Amino acid sequence: MTLNRNLGLCLAFLALTALYALPAIAPRAMVQDLFGILTLLVLAMNWNLLAGFAGLVSVGQQAFVGIGAYAMFAAIILAGLDPLVGVLIGGIAAALFAVPMAFFAFRLNGAYFAIGTWVVADIARLAISQWKALGGGTGTSLPKGTAKEMAFVDQIKELLDVSSAAAADALTYWLMLSLAVGVLIASYVFLRSRMGLGLQAIRDNENAARSVGVDPVKLKALVFLLTAFGTGLCGALAFIQITRVTPDAAFSVIDWTAFVIFITVIGGIGTLPGPIVGVAVFYLLQRLLADYGTIYLIVLGCLGIAVMLFARRGLWGLFIDRTGIDLLPLTHRPPRMVASRPAAHRRSA
Repeated sequence: MTLNRNLGLCLAFLALTALYALPAIAPRAMVQDLFGILTLLVLAMNWNLLAGFAGLVSVGQQAFVGIGAYAMFAAIILAGLDPLVGVLIGGIAAALFAVPMAFFAFRLNGAYFAIGTWVVADIARLAISQWKALGGGTGTSLPKGTAKEMAFVDQIKELLDVSSAAAADALTYWLMLSLAVGVLIASYVFLRSRMGLGLQAIRDNENAARSVGVDPVKLKALVFLLTAFGTGLCGALAFIQITRVTPDAAFSVIDWTAFVIFITVIGGIGTLPGPIVGVAVFYLLQRLLADYGTIYLIVLGCLGIAVMLFARRGLWGLFIDRTGIDLLPLTHRPPRMVASRPAAHRRSA
């Protein structure tokens, strides 16, 4: 098992090195393409932490994407701040919005919680559409050249010997890749901690977890706020590259929640590598079937149904069941018992 884990870590390191080197060797179109995939991966890992480990099945994650995007646009257009500062403000704004959202949604359970988060997200979309300073219902665009004027773009331009636009794409790509790695590592460390074990106990049996001293509301609220912050950062960063924001695009349930749920379910909900596997499958299907119109969506739907029927733990869970290999295990082994010495031996000692 240790050998398999070490081999997996080596392969992951090599893959990560190749991904970071991509802007220096790959065409700009590929960098932009993978940026979109990394965006979905970050959203999927946040949703997986929320639904797969905390048991909070939200259908309103698009609220945090939209709030993060609009906060970033406001920071740039209304306050004249650097876009990278705007991204941080977007994450903070999403986390702050999660506080009143949680106050309402946490009074609901199960399907009511899911629908409640969707309703709150739609209310946020309607409210944002009244913000005339940012275009109201028709939205607005970033000022021309904003992305090219971001911090570090000039240095990347000289380092890679590319245009300012390509350097801006490389910077946003590296930031999104770093965000994905950061979310994965933070999730693993958190879930291996005492609070993480308590969170998984709440998901499996909330009453039993409460009986041993775990506070379900406190832990769920913490995870809800953390995933809101990560989702807001992701949304703000994504719309720097898109350069234009509208209420319908920023709060799209299809783009920012439905696809994310699909990726997590087929990859393996409740497992850390699941979203990575799911986004890889999603990307391959997108590349292979994008020219076939509605057939692409039909294949996605059929695959999702097949996984839910025959591989309830997703493709990664199926891989673990067949091979016994788990590269990011979350279980703790009990300490080994030290065999006591025979009484006669103790007397002779």
